[in-house]
Amino acid sequence: MIDVLDIHTHTLASGHAYNTLYEMAVQAKAMGLAVLGITEHAPQMPGTCHEFYFANLKAVPRVINGQKILLGTELNLLDHEGNVDLSDDILENLDVCIASIHPPCFQRNRTMEAVTSAYLNACENPYITIIGHPDDGRFPVDYEQLAIKARDTSTLLELNEGSLTPGSFRMNTRENAKLMLHYCEKYGAKVIMNSDAHVASAVGSHRYPMEVIEEMGFPEELVVNGSLEEFTKFLRKPPVWL
Repeated sequence: MIDVLDIHTHTLASGHAYNTLYEMAVQAKAMGLAVLGITEHAPQMPGTCHEFYFANLKAVPRVINGQKILLGTELNLLDHEGNVDLSDDILENLDVCIASIHPPCFQRNRTMEAVTSAYLNACENPYITIIGHPDDGRFPVDYEQLAIKARDTSTLLELNEGSLTPGSFRMNTRENAKLMLHYCEKYGAKVIMNSDAHVASAVGSHRYPMEVIEEMGFPEELVVNGSLEEFTKFLRKPPVWL
């Protein structure tokens, strides 16, 4: 399978990652990626950057060391209504937005109904391109509803390397990812493989998502990693380098 995208990564700015933006770009170039996404944790994640960081991303070039990049955020879903921790005024100026559930930020009802509602509402948010790691068994999801909504709203569902790596702190991720892929194939929802790299050496690493895709015999045409052109169809606005 052709794999030229890694859209979900973090730098020192996220507070618990270990390389700079420039170091991540250098590694992405070495890996032959068509585009690298830098998506720092949004402000409700302990230790991450202030909202001013995201408001000032216009100052950063979108080509570094010859590597095309997208600059955005990994938003925190805060409740069953799908509220997130950056304002629309900031989101409209970002290149890409991922929405994820993290234990420090989603403190309310964690029933399947509440978690599924959070994801479905996030899919309706016009600024959100990707649902990040919807595979954590601590936050149960109705994957059939999610696949249908993702298809209908042109939202990508993520297969996350960090989640699927053996020893991950998330629960039952492989089984959940397989169930999600089952419904994505059934309803024609598209997925994206991302590293969720917090260190430069992990950029572009999608070994475990690849394994699950191959095990399921999941259709390659439903995985956007093979085409930069296909991926950019899901963005709210064209990247500056197109």
